[in-house]
Amino acid sequence: MVFSSLFGKRPTEPESPEPAAPEQPKLSLFDRMKQAVTRTRESLSDSISSVVALTREVDQASLDELEPRLLAADIGSATTAIIMENLRQRALRTGIESGAQLRQILKVELKQILDGVSRPMQHPAAPPEVILMVGVNGTGKTTTTGKLANLYRTQGRSVLLCAADTFRAAAIEQLEVWAQRSDVPVIKTKQGGDPSAALYDALTAAKARGTDVLIADTAGRLHTKTDLMKELDKMRRTAEKLVPGAPHQTFLVMDATTGQNGLQQARLFTEAARVSGIVLTKLDGTAKGGIVLAIATELKLPVLYAGIGEKIDDLIPFDSTAFIDSLVG
Repeated sequence: MVFSSLFGKRPTEPESPEPAAPEQPKLSLFDRMKQAVTRTRESLSDSISSVVALTREVDQASLDELEPRLLAADIGSATTAIIMENLRQRALRTGIESGAQLRQILKVELKQILDGVSRPMQHPAAPPEVILMVGVNGTGKTTTTGKLANLYRTQGRSVLLCAADTFRAAAIEQLEVWAQRSDVPVIKTKQGGDPSAALYDALTAAKARGTDVLIADTAGRLHTKTDLMKELDKMRRTAEKLVPGAPHQTFLVMDATTGQNGLQQARLFTEAARVSGIVLTKLDGTAKGGIVLAIATELKLPVLYAGIGEKIDDLIPFDSTAFIDSLVG
């Protein structure tokens, strides 16, 4: 204190803490879905408005204009054909009086397609529930595995990750990073090791710890259908030996930005891996969110979760009502 006074200085006063930023209100599932499909909605919903803007009654000509708009949203030719036939039949029987009525009818048609493949998830009577994550490299499979672990953990379920993608360089390290972010443990082996051996160790650990959910990130190689089936079959047999009925879920991770181009790869996996549902990533990064409808029509599988951003909590349960309401308006 004396030293300070010699130089005419006063003791440094503690800085006042900056006021905390107001906490942002949590968005509802509908609002988050609406944000994710903004680009698709702008191209589709606005197109519907322009089709019927100058027409009091929706006629054959305006319906013909609607068809390419649906295709542009990547709904797919098969799904579009079904929708257009139903709309034309409705127009012939009872008429479609306005753009507002067209929107409502279209929403009903789209929701029926999604609800037609919806199915309740079958959970085992006793833990662990075993989930295999499959999909080609580049779809965000490993990242999605980490986000799914975080989602389950926030729901109060204990989670263990298995790094069974032992072939892609840095896949194990990438999953370890997501495990840390999600605050869940991970079982791993060395790169190039046997994926089934890694899964065996993870299953043993999950049983010993009483873990609720084990999620295994598998390799995204796609050399031939035969190679894929052999590897996945070996992992399924390993799981079944230790946990009856396992794997209970097999989630195929698809990149929404690839649109129709991703469907052929998806068909290969659904045939080889006994896929139970789709996790659609990067839904917020495309104007072709209609791929959700194409998946339902052509793969006969439900979309269970949607990736709507890069943050750890940007993976949400897919809700058909929220999706259709957000898409069509």
